[in-house]
Amino acid sequence: MAHIDQPSTIRSGEELDAAKVRDFLLGAIPGLSGDIAIKQFPSGFSNLTYLVSVGDTEMILRRPPFGKKAKTAHDMGREYRMLTALKPHFPYCPTALVYSEDEGVMGCPFYVMERLKGIILRKDLPAGMALAPAEARRLSENLIDVLAELHTIDYAAAGLAEFGKPEGYVRRQIDGWSARYRDARTTDAPDFERVMAWLHDTMPPDCPRVSIIHNDFKFDNAVLNPDDPVEITGLLDWEMATIGDPLMDLGSSLAYWIEKDDPPNMQAIRLMPTHLDGMLTRREQVARYSAKTGIAVGSFDYYYCFGLFRLAVIAQQIYYRYVHGQTKDERFKMLIFAVKILEETARAVIDATDHR
Repeated sequence: MAHIDQPSTIRSGEELDAAKVRDFLLGAIPGLSGDIAIKQFPSGFSNLTYLVSVGDTEMILRRPPFGKKAKTAHDMGREYRMLTALKPHFPYCPTALVYSEDEGVMGCPFYVMERLKGIILRKDLPAGMALAPAEARRLSENLIDVLAELHTIDYAAAGLAEFGKPEGYVRRQIDGWSARYRDARTTDAPDFERVMAWLHDTMPPDCPRVSIIHNDFKFDNAVLNPDDPVEITGLLDWEMATIGDPLMDLGSSLAYWIEKDDPPNMQAIRLMPTHLDGMLTRREQVARYSAKTGIAVGSFDYYYCFGLFRLAVIAQQIYYRYVHGQTKDERFKMLIFAVKILEETARAVIDATDHR
């Protein structure tokens, strides 16, 4: 039990009105009774996640962050509907319990879902936990297998055909993320113009396969079985899920995957234990993914570069909120260094590709 992901005290400025939340839940979810306790999960940089206990029942509450938000981000209703439709086809989803747009509860839309209790990997393994190289390899294989499984679901049969516009997906992503970066750029951030121009000018056609894409697929959104930590039992954080190009989803995922032999600047921004002996390399993951899905990947540099750029935009948007006093979370002031490192890495990928 010691390795199971646990919440902590609520950050200053992100408190909820416990009495209002309790009254709402008692009226919305049958069978609840007892006192309420609310704690917050400290990780994550986007939607806020709370553990809400009413009596003996534990639930997860998700709400948007405080401060400036991107126009299309933090759509609680969409995330709730995605989980509700996908759960019968993809058992890794948590069960969504209730959604509300009643601003009288906390001033914003929010939803509540079941708690998937298990191990969630952060930067390093939890204290006292170890993975032998063979276990690390199996875990990384299982992770890419779950992504491949998601990408092979019949999204139309799941009732999700209206959740995205597959045609022109790659172009919309490049144009959209470029606009978001320029909008969120601060004076101390790199301009990323060379990277954005390269992504625009070398854009591949959309993948023939259209699929449900998670858009934030990584270790710290996967729930591991405490009794067998190479087994993945859940997948969290569906706020950016949509219908689109699965290779763009894979590229976004592998931007987080920092290998043991990556340079020191990338090691400095590692967020998950992807560097452990035995973990698949990015190239090995791409090969396994291709074998599992039947999708011919070819050169993956474009998608990896896109993933690095997209990750930089996300970090820059959050850093913008910190710079402009829209959040008090002190973790955010360091994100400018990640933005600069991701720009250096994306340029290195472009240089290597252009000189082949």
